[in-house]
Amino acid sequence: MNVVVSTLNAKYIHTSLALRYLKSYCAPEFNLQMAEYTIKDPVMNIVSDLYSYDPDVIGFSCYIWNIEETIPIIEMLKKIKPEIKIVLGGPEVSYDVPQWLERLTLVDYIIVGEGEETFKDFLTALRDENDPEEVKGLAFLKDGRPHRSGPRPKLDLKSVPSPFRFEEDLSQLSKRVTYIETSRGCPYSCAFCLSSIEVGVRYFDIEMIKEEIRFLMNNGARTIKFVDRTFNIRRDYALEMFEFLIEEHLPNTVFQFEITADIMRPEVIDYLNEHAPVGLFRFEIGVQSTNDATNELVERRQNFDKLKRTVTTVRDGGKIVQHLDLIAGLPEENYDSFRQTFNDVFDFRIEEVQLGFLKMLRGTGLRLRADQHDYIYMDQAPYEILGNNVLTFDEIIKIKRVEDVLEKFWNDHRMDTTVTYLIDHVFPTAFDFFQQFGDYWERSGWSRIGHQLEDLFKRLHSFLSERNIEGLPAIEGLMKYDYFIRQKHKPRKPWWDYTMDRQTQSACMRFLALNPEKVSDEFAGLQLTEKELHKHVMIESIPFDLETYLEDGVIKNRETLLIMYFDPKAKKTSAYTIANELININEIV
Repeated sequence: MNVVVSTLNAKYIHTSLALRYLKSYCAPEFNLQMAEYTIKDPVMNIVSDLYSYDPDVIGFSCYIWNIEETIPIIEMLKKIKPEIKIVLGGPEVSYDVPQWLERLTLVDYIIVGEGEETFKDFLTALRDENDPEEVKGLAFLKDGRPHRSGPRPKLDLKSVPSPFRFEEDLSQLSKRVTYIETSRGCPYSCAFCLSSIEVGVRYFDIEMIKEEIRFLMNNGARTIKFVDRTFNIRRDYALEMFEFLIEEHLPNTVFQFEITADIMRPEVIDYLNEHAPVGLFRFEIGVQSTNDATNELVERRQNFDKLKRTVTTVRDGGKIVQHLDLIAGLPEENYDSFRQTFNDVFDFRIEEVQLGFLKMLRGTGLRLRADQHDYIYMDQAPYEILGNNVLTFDEIIKIKRVEDVLEKFWNDHRMDTTVTYLIDHVFPTAFDFFQQFGDYWERSGWSRIGHQLEDLFKRLHSFLSERNIEGLPAIEGLMKYDYFIRQKHKPRKPWWDYTMDRQTQSACMRFLALNPEKVSDEFAGLQLTEKELHKHVMIESIPFDLETYLEDGVIKNRETLLIMYFDPKAKKTSAYTIANELININEIV
């Protein structure tokens, strides 16, 4: 019996933990083949590849991001080889099961809930020519009507074998994200989240998890993401794992966690700030809303003061990257309230703010109570809202423009210095900057075309110029600094026209070669010849003292030469400045 388990990942770098659990749990009785694709792959290519396995059974792992792309694959496979048994599992099909069975009549069985034990029992029944309809945890059509076998007890996690020891995975560990879980379930009951449906939290054996992580690191894994819904729900468990990772991590390894910030104990944060290497950990924190009334309506317990303490203490420690999530469209959160939520969170000035939109997931309490708030939403996955009693579709579109420029101009960190200045000194709030820029972006038709790095700078400059922003020359200087400092190599064609002609630039290079100590001891220590300066250095005149601004945030008007050295060995860029009056450009020309 040839059995294939498959899924469509959102991106190539992702891997499916579910498929690996199925393969490991069913071994050695059944040798499952894993076939992973992405939602961007052509349907014909996927079908052709799956057909090449000559499968008797294909199991698809289904989520909101891949269900609609999976359906045409099922339909084609059944036309080509009707005798194939198609089995679906995963969170997207575990709820509203009768609806799925009636819609997808070509599907033979749906596994409800955890799939490892059920899928193995199902395969055993097929192999032994027993009735698979007797297997607990299955749903199927019987006499044309949806039917469900008896419920299956929760899986004993200590009985689950390792999903990471497959030879075919080892060569890809360094190239893709590895997902791992130390627990299943969530202690919270947020009405918009599927995790709230499962009561209680169950844990894997911590020593086994440590062995798995050692194995993954020793075989090249570089990004390991914990998928626990609340990694730090047990202080002792989380602290023991943090200590283990700090003590035994390998260079260039990153661990990502979803944490609940308002329950993070101060002593745990202090330990991480003192002992964690920079960049080893990344925290994803679901804030969702800072509106207390909204949080109460979705049964979400959140102490924002304690959350703020955690986020700011971690930020000030400078060791851990943080990613904060927001959800637009929660009950009774109108446009103005969401603006406040956004500004509350953006004021932390952490590395990433993820702006998402409420999805009415099957099985969640909020979907069941949708009429109470006049929700309208997409009929098919991802079930994103289109409006409710306090948020119109027009306002949702406006917030989507905020999301677009937020990703490009903050989360991608292309011009942090400039954006920070604009928010602090030019626009009333962060939300107002992203909203006004997003509206301008849409009016200009830029949302429908691609963008190079230089294009992003030109488009921000166009937006600011049209608004006649006061102090634009200084802002241009900050933009030039941002553009240069994030380059690994000397750029060929910057986005602006140089303020100095070639003769002046050459004269300045000659001066710097002869008088490097006038810039700084560090610059003099580079010992660059005039030829090397021309090859690895770019210079530009800006109208303010950049060094003063970077130190205290004050724009001090003073013509300054910005000197950018692109180190060819280290592949990094360093900035130096010298007041123009110390060079006396006119005299040396």
